[in-house]
Amino acid sequence: MSTPPAICRSVESARRMIRDVQQRGGRTGFVPTMGALHAGHLSLVAAARERDEFVAVSIFVNPTQFGPQEDLNRYPRTWDADFAALTEAGAHMIFAPPVEVMYPSYWSTAVEPPRVSATLEGECRPGHFRGVATIVLKLFQIVPADDAFFGEKDYQQCLVIRDMVRDFDLPIEFHACPTVREPDGLAMSSRNRYLDAGQRQRALGLWRGMQAARAQLAAGLRDARQLEQVVVEQLQRAPVDQIEYVAIRDPDTLETLDVVDRPARLLIAARVGATRLIDNCGL
Repeated sequence: MSTPPAICRSVESARRMIRDVQQRGGRTGFVPTMGALHAGHLSLVAAARERDEFVAVSIFVNPTQFGPQEDLNRYPRTWDADFAALTEAGAHMIFAPPVEVMYPSYWSTAVEPPRVSATLEGECRPGHFRGVATIVLKLFQIVPADDAFFGEKDYQQCLVIRDMVRDFDLPIEFHACPTVREPDGLAMSSRNRYLDAGQRQRALGLWRGMQAARAQLAAGLRDARQLEQVVVEQLQRAPVDQIEYVAIRDPDTLETLDVVDRPARLLIAARVGATRLIDNCGL
């Protein structure tokens, strides 16, 4: 039977637990989450366990990365299931602070996110990456681990955090791990639980769009706008209710590409019902 992870609610207790392991010569890994855990999150815990002796996971629904019309209040909170899953996965510590610990009444400092945040999600969700960069920097100070693990499903977020770590010379090694998918291709997401059965089928338009673009690329189509249109047609056929963006970009900078004659990234954001879904794949 797995040993349940220690639960830390305060900055001091979380920091002390990590430092104690490091002072004994142990390597520490960290998986920041907002809870409502699924197999994608647990794959990050598994990646951390492969590399690190001690694995910490945070569960904190960060209010500063939600816009005024977004789903902060209804974002799923599933503490009992999350605790059981992390126990089974072999996590050693859960940092689960109250909001007032992360954002005391005197809090007034925020992080300006790196250049790569300006496009796509940055345009659709103003202020989102400011909230992400701020909370992740705070978490890295509170849980000063050797390694940090994030999922590529949130591809632009990975680039934002990677660049912040680089630009601020943070003493943590950043790792981006592959997206975990359902057997039919839908990317695992905490928000998938919002979808009813019909919406769940329509959400597969994102996966089908990516597969269609890859097939056309393999057949010789190189024009980025035409490849994007292939994806749009699949999304319309699904149908999704709204397409926010379909974009083929440089995988490192997210700058626009006209021709796919080198590695590229296809990124999609769309709404099915009231649920906003994002996905991406390499081309």
